[in-house]
Amino acid sequence: MSYCRLELTCADKGEADKIANTLLVKHLVACAKQIPVKSDYRWQGKIERASENLVVMESKLELFDKVEKEVVKLHSYDTFVLTAIPLAKISTKAEKWLAKELR
Repeated sequence: MSYCRLELTCADKGEADKIANTLLVKHLVACAKQIPVKSDYRWQGKIERASENLVVMESKLELFDKVEKEVVKLHSYDTFVLTAIPLAKISTKAEKWLAKELR
């Protein structure tokens, strides 16, 4: 099984809460942490700046497509960035916990 860390920026805490809760209820992620961030990015030919919430989640690479389908339904951005970072190693107890919590 290939575990990963997922990262997703959201417009605000409310949106991040809704997405995190939905993914947790559906057992698509085992944990979701939120971090307020300032984002600078290029959008439609301009440099923009925004306050966002970064959601960092533990999951499996095999669940990425299902996670993305749920995020599409709930996210306010037309173009959101959902990334998966494969985990090279994970502690034994954490791996057992992830195996139990993810579907």
